[in-house]
Amino acid sequence: MTPLSLTSDLETFSCALARELGLAFDESKLAMLAEALESRARACGLSEREYSEKLDAGELGAEELRRLAPKLTVSETYFFRHYDQFRAFAEVALPDRLANGDSSRLAVMSAGCASGEEAYSLAILIRELGIDARRNVAVRGVDVSVPALQRGRGGRFSTWALREAPSDLRDRWFRSEGRDFLLDPSVVSSVDLQERNLARDDVALWRPGAYDVVFCRNVLMYFTPDQARALVARMCTALAPGGYLFLGHAETLRGLSQSFDLVASHDTFYYQRRLRDAVAPSRPRPTFDVRPISERPAVATPPDGWASAWVETVRATTERIRVLDAASFDATRPTAGASPGPSADLSDALRLISEERLSEALELVQGLSAEVASSSEACLLRAALCAQSGLFADAERACNDLLRNDPQHAGAYYLLALCHDGAGDLFTALKHNQTAAFLDPSFAMPRLHLGLLARRAGDQETARRELDRAHALLEREDPFRIILFGGGFSRDALMGLCRTRTVRSGASS
Repeated sequence: MTPLSLTSDLETFSCALARELGLAFDESKLAMLAEALESRARACGLSEREYSEKLDAGELGAEELRRLAPKLTVSETYFFRHYDQFRAFAEVALPDRLANGDSSRLAVMSAGCASGEEAYSLAILIRELGIDARRNVAVRGVDVSVPALQRGRGGRFSTWALREAPSDLRDRWFRSEGRDFLLDPSVVSSVDLQERNLARDDVALWRPGAYDVVFCRNVLMYFTPDQARALVARMCTALAPGGYLFLGHAETLRGLSQSFDLVASHDTFYYQRRLRDAVAPSRPRPTFDVRPISERPAVATPPDGWASAWVETVRATTERIRVLDAASFDATRPTAGASPGPSADLSDALRLISEERLSEALELVQGLSAEVASSSEACLLRAALCAQSGLFADAERACNDLLRNDPQHAGAYYLLALCHDGAGDLFTALKHNQTAAFLDPSFAMPRLHLGLLARRAGDQETARRELDRAHALLEREDPFRIILFGGGFSRDALMGLCRTRTVRSGASS
């Protein structure tokens, strides 16, 4: 079958949808896009060109967008999807907002709620905790698809929609009727399902400080970058200071906002809006309990740490080569969206790193002017050099400096993982690696480190899984990150480490 190409009519149609509904369409979605264009043009008695041009010019009106939306949006959802996030909502977000938010009310939104399963799940948990008896509670679900909202308002759901609902909650809040389940009418009536377009700057929907918690899961991944940034900005405004934002497991705020702190609990990640006018802390707010390395007892010889787990293994599996020299670095500088390249003031330090002259590079970075030394690029270089030189407390301080400027910097969390590994704190190393991998799913190094940590712990299955992931990611890894985080080893050397460790894990299991 010949793949579809983006014709001029489809391109006009796609641009109009991006502007009106926020949606982005890659090549895998062209067939769906073409089918929607053909069916709606025929229904309107127009050619595909006439239809796409009129839609782009705004001549078809809001009613046509209502007809289009169900054809182009994903309505698949179910109760208590990714239950770890609902546990975090019930055990972290709600208690915090009850203690520190408005004492008279609690407001929760499910953005992109489809037929309401997520919004109803939130309402059920609020009732389980008895909060509705103590506060004025408002749970709102919004979606652009009118048919999905109408199904949700009926309160009738299939067995499939309850496939992840805990049995005790299902028994308390649902009644079976034939092949379906009916949600308790009191829960249905407590949730306000509204037709809203998340791509619009809706003043009534996004009132400043209106919500304590917003769930916006698996929405941003379908939006264009500009529309995603605009939606995040609106959600930030509408969240009360200290309010919580839950995204989908494959979504992050990296590159979209720096107004939130990343939080980790219940084996999941979510965000908390920073308090208004808060003074920046001396060190970033941790996502879990962490003692600074400087306050820990010195570990004379970290067991199988950075040197033994990386350097010795790589030496045993592949020939060590120079990664890149300074002359070739400019040709491989990362493109937009990748890790930021160094400033001209730091080019000499990068050259020294590529030549494995770490002590000279560290001396150069430590002697930078105050203005240059405070930049994110300099903090990152200083942290990487200190970590690879075994100066873990210094590396931790540099990482914290970097995270104050960029709280979602995956590289900083990865270097913190190396520091805590070197200090003998493997649990914290694990958590920082998981944070780095969450913030940047394309980053190979935290996956590699997770694999090595699992191997050391005797968890062969996890070791194989993480090292396989690392191997695949290393094939596409940014050359700048290979230089900075690879410990002086080439892409091939690091991939060889993954292969050898996987073979050893398989042989020992």
